[in-house]
Amino acid sequence: MRMIAKQKWMLSAMSIVLLLGLTTACSSGGSGGSGGNGSDEIVTLRMIESLTSPGRTELIQASIDKFMKQNPAIKVELVSPPFDQADNKIRTMLGAKQELDIVEVRDLNVAEFVNNGYVEPIDEYTKSWSDFGTVTAVAQSVAQVDGKLYFIPNGLYQRQLFYRADWLKEKGIEVPASYEELVNASVQLTDAANNRYGFSFRGGPGANAVPDTMIQAYSSETINIEDAMFLKDGGTIYSSPEAKTALEQYVKLYKEGSPPDSINWGFQEQVQAFTSGVTAFLLQDPDVIQVLTDGMEEGTWATAPMPTGPAGKALISAGGAGWGITSYSKHKEAAWKLIAFLSSPEENTNLSKNHGTVPIHSSATEDEFFQNGPYKTLLDMTNKPDTFVNFKPPFQYPANGQWGTVAMESGQALLLGRATAEETLKKWDEYWTAAKAEMNK
Repeated sequence: MRMIAKQKWMLSAMSIVLLLGLTTACSSGGSGGSGGNGSDEIVTLRMIESLTSPGRTELIQASIDKFMKQNPAIKVELVSPPFDQADNKIRTMLGAKQELDIVEVRDLNVAEFVNNGYVEPIDEYTKSWSDFGTVTAVAQSVAQVDGKLYFIPNGLYQRQLFYRADWLKEKGIEVPASYEELVNASVQLTDAANNRYGFSFRGGPGANAVPDTMIQAYSSETINIEDAMFLKDGGTIYSSPEAKTALEQYVKLYKEGSPPDSINWGFQEQVQAFTSGVTAFLLQDPDVIQVLTDGMEEGTWATAPMPTGPAGKALISAGGAGWGITSYSKHKEAAWKLIAFLSSPEENTNLSKNHGTVPIHSSATEDEFFQNGPYKTLLDMTNKPDTFVNFKPPFQYPANGQWGTVAMESGQALLLGRATAEETLKKWDEYWTAAKAEMNK
């Protein structure tokens, strides 16, 4: 499963390509030493990232350093808050109009940022960007609100199941294909006395991902895939009997198959539990692939498609985050110049290969690197659209930006026994009913 030697060879080859292609990459965002305003005045760009991690920040900073070397009249300051604090810090800075030119916008909050007037449409910039022709339709769709483009994704994310192949073999357990099988296998593998648990649960920031996905899968026959927080009859996905069944499975998954303290876990904790040998299953995006490759022995882990609901279908979607320009930036031309450089096929593919995301350019996704090993599962799901049904996430709703916090807090109350499944679903139903009403005003 491990492809360390091949990856090192590929990355070495990519480094040579990058060195040979500096001139081309520079021309994608405009060439020359000026600060993007036609003068020789030094321009300082302030940039903030959201999905921070030490390795990722190092990769982004390396690209920025390369850009500054080619553009000596532009200085770039990268702000990298801790992951769990980043989005709130970004909201605070944008709300106060603190000095900021480039912001990492997420599919989860783009509508919120647009609704508040924080970010600038970038369609006019892309018209003269030669590399825009190979940006995939999926990459463009996650960055749009009402038909306008507000950021260029720096990578795409699509969930899959990561599992301990050695544990399953040891216990004679088949790789789970459905959520019911995943819950049962997690319970069977849990041995609290030996600090072994089935599932890498996430009850802290980002907690809504699993219950939402489970409820959508359990509602696969009645859901409106074009407006996936709602059913075909107009009700929310939380208003159906299937939602209660799914949520009860979710509670069982935590109480009987996950570490007790995982009720507070975020991204870092759940990944660490998997890599350190505490848990057997992890539902995550491909950005964890490099972490697992570096931190786990070859053959101990593998990937599988997303679990299905009772009808044999899974609801999947691609997500993304990327670089947008603040509406109040004083250096928009220079900001776009940097975004175009970072988003070029060379730089974006290099980031994807080293960080573990799906690249945004069609030319890169045809690379053999992304057609083997743990990435192959993503292609397998894409090739079975009747089983792995793509849905449109609720990015167009401004309320989507706060949904994660609301779902986390009420979900923790449910898991701690302070609220029933019915009370929790009622609260979620009311939230999205109000969100739709607000949209339709």
